[in-house]
Amino acid sequence: MTKFKAVVFDWAGTMIDFGSFAPMGVFVKAFEKFGITATIEQARAPMGAPKWDHIRSMMDDPDIAAQWTDKHGAAPTDADVDAVYKIFVPMNEEVVADFATLVPGAKEVVTWLRARSMKIGSTTGYTRSIMKRVLPVAAAQGYEPDNLICADDLPEGRPGPIGMYQCFVDLVVYPPELVIKVDDTEPGIAEGVAAGCVTVGLALSGNYAGKTPEELAALPESEVDALRQLATEKLTAAGADHVIDTVADLPALIERLEQA
Repeated sequence: MTKFKAVVFDWAGTMIDFGSFAPMGVFVKAFEKFGITATIEQARAPMGAPKWDHIRSMMDDPDIAAQWTDKHGAAPTDADVDAVYKIFVPMNEEVVADFATLVPGAKEVVTWLRARSMKIGSTTGYTRSIMKRVLPVAAAQGYEPDNLICADDLPEGRPGPIGMYQCFVDLVVYPPELVIKVDDTEPGIAEGVAAGCVTVGLALSGNYAGKTPEELAALPESEVDALRQLATEKLTAAGADHVIDTVADLPALIERLEQA
C-alpha cells in the first residue's frame, strides 16, 4: 500500500511515443496545405495543449503569422485555426498508432502501481477520435488505464484543472494532494498544479528532449545532461514538484516521497 491513491499519466512523451514524435510532422504538413512553412521547433513549442489551442499558438508565432498574412491577405483568425484543425485531426488519426509504442519501463510501472492498489488515470491533449487509434495498440502492449480524459471531452482543457477534476470523479480518489500527475509538457504539469496534485515532470522521454531512446543512448552524457537541464527548467517553471528522466523512475520517487 501507499499513501498515494492514484497516478494520472499523460500519453505521448509520457507512457507512449518516446520523444513525442506523432504530432510533429502532421502539424508541419497541415500548415503546408495552406502554403505555410512551419518548423519542427515551432510545432513542438506549444506541445501538451489541446490541439486546437496548439494550432492557435502556432498561428500566433510571429513568423507563421507573417507568412499567413502574406499568403492570405490578413492575420490568422480563429476561423483559420478551425480550417487547419479540420485538416490536422484526420491526418494525425492516420499516423498516431505508428507512434504508440510504450515507453521503456511503462508497463512495469503500471504493474508496480497496481500491486499497491493505486488507481491509474490518464489525460491527453489528443482528441477522442485520435485516442481511439491509440487505445487498442496500448492495450495490446499491456497498458489499459482506468480512465481517459481527452482534449475534446470537456468544455475546457489544459492548463486548467477540469480534466483532473473529472479524473477524481472517475477514479473516486481525493483529496488532490494524494494524486500524482505525471507529464512531459508545461500545460500538462500546469493541469496538475491547478488541480492541487503532486506533479512529476519527465525530462528525457518527452517533447523537450525530442529524442528516441536510441538517439539519447548515442549522445555524450554532457549533451544528455544539457537536454535534461533544459527540460527540467521548463517543467519546474510550470510548477513541477519533481522532475525525473522517464516513468521508469517513478517507483523510486514514490518510495522516497513515502519515506519523507
